[in-house]
Amino acid sequence: MVDERVIKVDYLARVEGEGRVYVKLKNGKIEKVEVGIFEAPRFFEAFLRGRRYSEVPDITARICGICPIAYIMSSSRAFEKLFGIEVPEEIRTLRRIIYLGEWIESHVLHIAMLHAPDFLGYHSIIDMAKDFPEFVKDSLMVKAWGNKVIEVVGGRPVHPVSCRVGGFHKIIRRDQLLSLLKNIYEIRHAAKRILEFTLKLPIPDFKRDIEYVSLRGDKEYPILEGRVVSNKGLNIAEDELEKAIEVEQVPYSTALRYRIKGRGTYVVGPIARFNNNYDLLLPEVRETIEAHGYKAPLTNTYQSIIARAAEVYQAVLELEELILSYHEPKEPYIEGEIRAGWCAAITEAPRGIL
Repeated sequence: MVDERVIKVDYLARVEGEGRVYVKLKNGKIEKVEVGIFEAPRFFEAFLRGRRYSEVPDITARICGICPIAYIMSSSRAFEKLFGIEVPEEIRTLRRIIYLGEWIESHVLHIAMLHAPDFLGYHSIIDMAKDFPEFVKDSLMVKAWGNKVIEVVGGRPVHPVSCRVGGFHKIIRRDQLLSLLKNIYEIRHAAKRILEFTLKLPIPDFKRDIEYVSLRGDKEYPILEGRVVSNKGLNIAEDELEKAIEVEQVPYSTALRYRIKGRGTYVVGPIARFNNNYDLLLPEVRETIEAHGYKAPLTNTYQSIIARAAEVYQAVLELEELILSYHEPKEPYIEGEIRAGWCAAITEAPRGIL
């Protein structure tokens, strides 16, 4: 007798975007899985054609309201390579500051509102609040602080307006950044508690042999630049990635799918960065993780929540240091020689290489 079952989830509620899942089981074994994205195409590639280069960062930022900095930084860096622009360290520091703010607000939203409720059997973060009030309060406070970092540097917390190719439209004053540190003691300890909370979650046993792809930092945890590496030997420059991957399309999804040529699927995001750059995490972060029995590599995809929380704590600690050492640049941006050509750059969006 053949036992067949079909599981259909027609709308995934706790994800960014719109998707569905279809699973077919036969005699207790999975026979077919389809993850379909039915969000309508938005044709950004088409309506960017013919635009002035200076418009591209602001237009591509509209792809995502939660991680606009990622699109701004990747497109800005690409044009800077083409135009021969080398931004000074002060501008690079400001970019890292605003980008880390985005990591914090995006990661905490994901941890507290999209991920943790499923681990603990709650319908939402609102339901969790009665049993885990400190975690919810910490999450809301740290996320708000991440948004504030973006607002101070970027002019507003969503779709910031100060960034441009070559730097920023105006100089961000040192006293503006120092204002962010008024409650840094509370933020720092709240971020650590969020990490400790995830380290105590009941993680299902689900280990898999996966290729994890991310940027690899030189002397610091990667966010703005680096080589593209994996735990299975991939090590290429950012402008070589397009040649290393292949794209496929399936009839049940509007989203394109990517594979490493000759190798197969791969995972990006916090768990990939964590595994490929564990030695570049700050000692305080590694000590907290290892005190709970974890360390790299994380081979269970459910443990991505731990990697994400580790990056929140890392970002808070690093931001404090960057803000205290910040010096205002002489000029808000650097001009270059505008010319036509092919250019590519990769940065680490909260959810992976972009």
